[in-house]
Amino acid sequence: MLESLQHTIFYYDRACWYYLNNQWHNDTFDQIIPFLRNQWTWQPLYLFLALYMPSSYGKSGWIWCFFFILCFACSDFVSASLLKPIFHRLRPCADPELATLVHNIVPCGGGYSSFPSSHASNHFTIGVFLAFTLGKLHKWVKPVAILWAALVAYSQVYVGVHFPLDVFCGALIGISIGTIAGKVFNKRFGLIKKGKMKTAG
Repeated sequence: MLESLQHTIFYYDRACWYYLNNQWHNDTFDQIIPFLRNQWTWQPLYLFLALYMPSSYGKSGWIWCFFFILCFACSDFVSASLLKPIFHRLRPCADPELATLVHNIVPCGGGYSSFPSSHASNHFTIGVFLAFTLGKLHKWVKPVAILWAALVAYSQVYVGVHFPLDVFCGALIGISIGTIAGKVFNKRFGLIKKGKMKTAG
């Protein structure tokens, strides 16, 4: 029964991947989406947060930056260092069975490093942490942060380096870590606006 369930899950995983990667693409998305999932694209955002949070929230902002880095590091460790070597799943772009089907538009990366997606895990960790800690202070942050993480996760399937199950499970990891980090930060610290107290919890 377990084998049958596993077979069914992987069958639908590949079927979903086929449409997201092979069928639902166009020249415009081929130019935009690799840009969205590139780690260097978002460096200015991280730099802005590193400057904005301490300058706006003082000590609380510095602690926030520490939590931001810590939850990202935990997410990357769990997905890349802990789980990938255990599951050792072949990426679609490196799978000989999919060679004639995959629409691959970026370098493939390590062959047996598909599950889970570290991009999905890391960006959902950041997105959820932002939603928990800044969402009540600035209501637009929550939907934007979650949409941003979802787009980055989706892009991993679109460019051919991950299956949907990889990014789904990566997202679950990120949501879990981001939620824990966000709740701990809000409960223990919160954000104190310079000159006025504002708590995110």
